[in-house]
Amino acid sequence: MSYLMSNYAPLAVTFVKGEGCMLTSTQGEQYLDALSGVGVVGLGHCHPDITAAIQLQAGELLHTSNWYHIQHQETLAKELCMAANMDKAFFGNSGAEANEAAIKMTRLHAYSNNINHPIILTANQSFHGRTMATLSATGNPKVQAGFSPLISEFIHVDFDDVDAIKAHTDNASVVAVMLEPIQGESGVIVPADDYLNQVQKICQANNWLLILDEVQTGIGRTGKLFAHQYNGITPDILTLAKGLGNGVPISACLAKGKAAELLTVGTHGSTFGGNPLVSKTALAVLDVIKKDNILDNVNTISAYLLAGLQALSSDKIVEIRIKGLMIAIELNQDCTELLNAALKKHLLINITGRSIRLLPPLILNQNEADIIIITLDELLGAL
Repeated sequence: MSYLMSNYAPLAVTFVKGEGCMLTSTQGEQYLDALSGVGVVGLGHCHPDITAAIQLQAGELLHTSNWYHIQHQETLAKELCMAANMDKAFFGNSGAEANEAAIKMTRLHAYSNNINHPIILTANQSFHGRTMATLSATGNPKVQAGFSPLISEFIHVDFDDVDAIKAHTDNASVVAVMLEPIQGESGVIVPADDYLNQVQKICQANNWLLILDEVQTGIGRTGKLFAHQYNGITPDILTLAKGLGNGVPISACLAKGKAAELLTVGTHGSTFGGNPLVSKTALAVLDVIKKDNILDNVNTISAYLLAGLQALSSDKIVEIRIKGLMIAIELNQDCTELLNAALKKHLLINITGRSIRLLPPLILNQNEADIIIITLDELLGAL
């Protein structure tokens, strides 16, 4: 009997060791992790610099409290704000917590403008977390099923549809728009190049806050440190998690301008958020990304993978969607069975609807990319 609750359905494998893009099971077999722990271990498993930072900090100080100054946290806040052109940071433990902080900030923004029933526009098929507020913000009825009544202060509009957002400019209760620059969980949905730019203009014209959820797209995943940098814009609020800690739980909610002044003493907090261990680890992640030119590798391998995937002869492929190392291969039929089929071939992938989703480590090399391409070719051929 398992003493774990039944909210997961784990595949029939247990991993005990990781190195780079590879995981080793209890049976001693190696698997190529083309998911990087669902977009978390961007620098690969057990990266020596990250491991050293964790070990060093663990031997010095794990935790105090945010009742005191935390040097590494303050340094990390500066590094992230300078990199993202933001002003201030709040640290939590997960993407959902970062998004919760962003939602609470919009409430404070609303009340400072005498809006008593604030509404946030979010996108259909979005994913923002599993707490009650972030679940309500999420535009996916399947994820929300069974958790009614949801928080009602969200209106879902179609993604990549500027007119759908413009349609609410006469609603005096709207205070913010919350979007993923690229929708990840729904299958790597990449909007038009100027979509975010147009949304920002609408927000600025209506005194709305623009919140960009980069929990999955941030920290190099798309080939830039933050996906919104492709648009040359700066949001009011930016949320990060996943790759920021390379496996250590940490998230950040960054804010700029008037939004950076919304959280005041006592309005929000986190027991573990930004403690010495996770902050030091995140600083090591940012350092490796810079010194090892990780973003260059992401863009090089992204182009290599795209060429290889486009060369596949399968007539089952409808579309390949890719930005950096966020990849979805949409098929013309259900492909749920490929999850276990890939596992048998020692490749870890994800299936979203009719799409194969890949989030390989940002350190992926050409030999490992070839393994992914060849294995997918075999899987599609047997489908």
